[in-house]
Amino acid sequence: MTAGRSVTVDGTLRRSARRTPARVAIRYGDRSWTYAELDDAVSRAARVLREAGLAPGDRIGALGHNSDAYLIAFLACARAGLVHVPVNQNLTGEDLAYIVDQSSCSLVLADPDLAGNLPQGVRRLPLRDADDSLLARLAATEPYDGEEPRAEDLVQLLYTSGTTALPKGAMMTHRALVHEYLSAITALDLSAGDRPVHALPLYHSAQMHVFLLPYLAVGAENVVLDAPDGDRLFDLVEAGRADSLFAPPTVWIGLANRPDFTTRDLSGLRKAYYGASIMPVPVLERLKERLPKLAFYNCFGQSEIGPLAMVLGPYEHKGRMDSCGRPVLFVEAKLVDESGEDVPDGEQGEIVYRSPQLCEGYWEKPEETAEAFRDGWFHSGDLAVRDADGYFTIVDRVKDVINSGGVLVASRQVEDALYTHERVAEAAVIGLPDERWIEAVTAVVVPRGEVTEAELIDHVREKLPHFKAPKRVLFVDELPRNASGKILKRELRDRFGR
Repeated sequence: MTAGRSVTVDGTLRRSARRTPARVAIRYGDRSWTYAELDDAVSRAARVLREAGLAPGDRIGALGHNSDAYLIAFLACARAGLVHVPVNQNLTGEDLAYIVDQSSCSLVLADPDLAGNLPQGVRRLPLRDADDSLLARLAATEPYDGEEPRAEDLVQLLYTSGTTALPKGAMMTHRALVHEYLSAITALDLSAGDRPVHALPLYHSAQMHVFLLPYLAVGAENVVLDAPDGDRLFDLVEAGRADSLFAPPTVWIGLANRPDFTTRDLSGLRKAYYGASIMPVPVLERLKERLPKLAFYNCFGQSEIGPLAMVLGPYEHKGRMDSCGRPVLFVEAKLVDESGEDVPDGEQGEIVYRSPQLCEGYWEKPEETAEAFRDGWFHSGDLAVRDADGYFTIVDRVKDVINSGGVLVASRQVEDALYTHERVAEAAVIGLPDERWIEAVTAVVVPRGEVTEAELIDHVREKLPHFKAPKRVLFVDELPRNASGKILKRELRDRFGR
């Protein structure tokens, strides 16, 4: 192997392995790996991939559930100079085929129970649970000793969540992700003494790049779960094996609604991270009331920036619980209007970024890349207001703002008002076509018990001006989401807008 000269994703693990080789790095199920064992497994897996005829720059799909094998495969791709393409394990049919085809994957690493969902003719290799799987081949394979990747090389295509349009593959370099890891470590107070549990899908950038990889970089002991199961999470906290948890608002809402949330001993939980979608203020208030000593961090960003862009720390929540915080270490942000001119504090504008964490553009999409990267800044599509102290508060996604009778209504504000009603478990507000209003403010609600449309409309009118109140309330059993917890408003508009 050539002398190390670059900062690379897999290099973060190598340094931890040399610093604390005997410390446990990962626990998954009944398996555990020390830092030295994990680093060795990554090198052996890298050789397996290169001996399969793969060359630097080839795209390698990853279709798997959370596991130690999934992590090893990602780091092995990084070490071997390959481009990892994480795929939502819930995708099937055309959605799955689109990502595999659009990224031109040379091979897909797949869990056996998911491999059958892949299009015909796609080359595949089992991740685990098979005699010929990547994990099973490690013992008989020598460690990889080839050339190291460079900092500027692509290491991953992070596909956007596709909540408003077809997913786009954000081209992430080693350099971009390592900068993002440093930002996460400093802004989120990550340390080797933490005991984090990782329960959200590892294919998603937040769990992998804001928490698991940065925690490996600092040398913490990590527990990986298949899913955010409340029983397992509460057991780990009570047993003293977990004190740090990241989850989107939908998962925190589910945990807070459990009957045993008020009876289990959760005092060992020290750090609570939330993000991936907007946390309703009333929900956050209930969580803080139940666990007053728990430190809450709001993590905000998007795939294109690695994904962490802003953080609201535990001592910054007071008086600004609806804020997403201030930019992290390697991110510069400002607000602009539709003409690209800077917006003064207190006025609404689109967030734009400059950062070494940013992607290089969208894979095979030059027009979309040119549209997003303009005038030296990346245009996020998020509308926000900044205060005089530099704190940003998200108003809405540009595409989710509702034009009702010529007046713009932020869906988030209406959602916050709905969440203050005790019979609202979850809510999403969208605009639907209307002859009179252009777009009618429409609430889609998962109720908790009996509640009527009229009650909820009247409730919002008590909180907000009447023109912002829903014209309709639609009741559903559940809201459509992607695996990261983001509500798919595009699906709601398609479903109810016909």
